[in-house]
Amino acid sequence: MNNFLKQWGEAAYTTAGFFWMALWAFVLGYLISSMIQIFVTEKRMQKTMGEEEGKSMVLGTFFGFISSSCSFAALASAKSIFKKGASFVSSIAFLLASTNLVIELGIIISIFLGWQFVVGEYVGGVLLILICWILIRVINPKKLIEKARKNLEDEDDDSIDDSKDWKKQIQKESSWAKVARKYKMEWQMVWKDVTVGFTIAGIVAAFVPDSFFQTLFINSGQGNTDFTFLEILEHIIVGPVAAFLTFIGSMGNIPLAALLFGKGVSFAGVMAFIFSDLVVFPVLRINAKYYGWKMSLFILFLLFTALIGTSLALHYSFDLFGALPDPSQVKIQDSEYFKIDYTFFLNIAFLLISGYLVYLGFFKKKDIDYNMSEMAPKSQLLENILKYAAFICYLWLAGGLLVKFFIQ
Repeated sequence: MNNFLKQWGEAAYTTAGFFWMALWAFVLGYLISSMIQIFVTEKRMQKTMGEEEGKSMVLGTFFGFISSSCSFAALASAKSIFKKGASFVSSIAFLLASTNLVIELGIIISIFLGWQFVVGEYVGGVLLILICWILIRVINPKKLIEKARKNLEDEDDDSIDDSKDWKKQIQKESSWAKVARKYKMEWQMVWKDVTVGFTIAGIVAAFVPDSFFQTLFINSGQGNTDFTFLEILEHIIVGPVAAFLTFIGSMGNIPLAALLFGKGVSFAGVMAFIFSDLVVFPVLRINAKYYGWKMSLFILFLLFTALIGTSLALHYSFDLFGALPDPSQVKIQDSEYFKIDYTFFLNIAFLLISGYLVYLGFFKKKDIDYNMSEMAPKSQLLENILKYAAFICYLWLAGGLLVKFFIQ
């Protein structure tokens, strides 16, 4: 019993420490994302992208880079620009870039995993797009694309007014009230995923033995970096399976990715796990609602194939240059999370910024037409499960911290 209480306290403390380390990055990332989504509309994106495939793919990648990292928001935005005439290739490029090339994700990865994974995330995001482009050019699914676009014809128009000059709008308090509102919506989209994800990471760190990971990921183990090709391929395939079973969004998955790497999973396997937020069942179901099941399965094939190719290319490229990261660099336990350092001061500063945004969003929102962009149609059952799971997590964390500091 005493051993369980000790592990419970350690799990709760690790989760709280993880979130404290990442807090300022969440605030910064979602602030940047909110600003861009208010001042750069989807209609402006589509007008800029044009019809030429190469140009539209590059611009789709760029606009995805400056957009939200929430996979559900990315799905809705990609559908919207596809509906308004963007090529299928540029829509896929936007989708992949908006979930893999965004600033806030890179910041979180740098905190938990180090620079090699940040480089892998951004280079890998570009590789995912290029591989999908090649596959689409080779397969050339014209009928499938036409049918998918036809499925969207009956939807109501969701155009956004982009007639106003963003340079003038950025100087108005009412515009920043819109940013504050969008910032609130960003947190509403991810709070459940982040809560469950960080809690799971803490629980796994404290309770799950290394032998479990060595069984799940063949030949993994602390200090082992010498993997055969087949072992790396198995890690790459199992990584998305693990992501499927713990679907908690790209941001919530990063502490768990750090945990996997610290337990000895290969670089390729961890990158595959990070890239897997678009190859899970909720995303498959949403794409089916948008485009039909055939197109949804085709997108799944594209993304999973690109994920395997990208993870292999990253692993062997880093190995060639002697840049594969060392699992010992990831310290997920026995860390002094709450010391007075740069993280403490950044968190205080960004909490003050959050406070100001809350003030704008709640007290300066009268007579403002927010006209926010849509979200993908989530499953109400899944949302309720996640919501209650998050509440259970808060009880677990409160109990664990109480045990650690007052009972043990």
